[in-house]
Amino acid sequence: MRIIAGRYRSRKLNVGPPEGTRPTSDKLRETLFNILGGRVIESMFLDAYAGVGAIGIEALSRGAAKVAFVDESPEACDAIRANLEALGLTRGQRVLQTGLARAMKRPLDGRFDIAFLDPPYGRDDLYRQDLEQFGAGLYLAPDGVVVLEHLRTAELPDSVGCLERMRTHPQGDSALTFYQSEAK
Repeated sequence: MRIIAGRYRSRKLNVGPPEGTRPTSDKLRETLFNILGGRVIESMFLDAYAGVGAIGIEALSRGAAKVAFVDESPEACDAIRANLEALGLTRGQRVLQTGLARAMKRPLDGRFDIAFLDPPYGRDDLYRQDLEQFGAGLYLAPDGVVVLEHLRTAELPDSVGCLERMRTHPQGDSALTFYQSEAK
């Protein structure tokens, strides 16, 4: 896995995904960041269900101010830390080995401008739970964005709390759905 663009462009991640982890493809990752564009610069970014941290590391490479990596797996968190260390990324990041719901109860230095959620495919309960959590408006900055990676066939709501679906971008068996927080 390579970093696609930014400060660390073309650098490889040293530690690959632990067994049972489904990494976001390079093509889908590139699509995600092409859509997000300049929003990433100086953003507070969340990489939830982070795996090896490729999404969050890409965000740091492209100028995110801070990234929180959240994953329950000790192996995944070890992989994230190893990849961050290999790149010399010692500032602007935090690795939390816990579930997303528990992580959000901790102080995280402000609200997120962008939250990328990639729960295990087929876990519709997590899709709903996570969208409801962010739809409550407590964790996103005004005009913040939640991006959910999911199976192309998953049925997601048009709105949840303060979140409104902006677009869905299918690619292969996967899709990215973008939700915008209504400014408060």
